[in-house]
Amino acid sequence: MIQSIAEVELKPHPKFNGVKIGFILTKEKHPELSITILEIEPGVEIPIHTHEREVDTILVISGEGEVYLKDNWITVKPFDSIVVSPGERHGVKNNGKFPLKCYIVHAPALW
Repeated sequence: MIQSIAEVELKPHPKFNGVKIGFILTKEKHPELSITILEIEPGVEIPIHTHEREVDTILVISGEGEVYLKDNWITVKPFDSIVVSPGERHGVKNNGKFPLKCYIVHAPALW
């Protein structure tokens, strides 16, 4: 499978205002893995949360922001990668001037 990230259609996220989501791979096609693109507008935060079963791997594509991990907010920038274990508290916020775009892999599939 080859797909350009630039061609992924972004739609409003079903839970978070100011966040768009695009689907590259969903659990309907591959139950062990889902891949999404998230675009978070400046000033928007995805609240701190956990995933029971999924490893959450985040690669920052563009923009700057912060990721909550291990009880700290950590600054992230393009090409930073973050791996979140199941049950680990994490969140993402865009405190920059431009959209924060991330490539996210969940294993097993979340979406």
